[in-house]
Amino acid sequence: MMADIIIYHNPECGTSRNVLGLIRNAGIEPHIIEYLKTPPSRALLVQLIARAGITPRALLREKGTPYAELGLSDMALSDDALLDAMMAHPILINRPLVVSPLGVRLCRPSEAVLDLLPTPQTGAFAKEDGEPVIDAQGRRIACSGA
Repeated sequence: MMADIIIYHNPECGTSRNVLGLIRNAGIEPHIIEYLKTPPSRALLVQLIARAGITPRALLREKGTPYAELGLSDMALSDDALLDAMMAHPILINRPLVVSPLGVRLCRPSEAVLDLLPTPQTGAFAKEDGEPVIDAQGRRIACSGA
């Protein structure tokens, strides 16, 4: 089965790299958009947020961004104001966002991408930190913390 998957990716982000690895472990080579180099248009960002079923605030990234300096913790800020900030500073867009025939999702934690993949995992996969996610038979390993 050919699957058209798009990942809005930051190669500097471990979670984003893990998600990309899980997509590839399903035998899929996604379209990779390095969104810091090629940010989505405002219209596309609004569409992605709606399709993911989240709010602009839920897509905001705080760590390593100008979130605090811009006063984005102010709950009185409108969605438009938050979108304006994300358009001016794409680093504020949390990642990775994945688009598949099965939906759109902010894949944090990285295992969230498994619900978007139309093909099974092809073998074992461990996150960069060594945490096993998929066993040798391509089955998801239960999280010990749950």
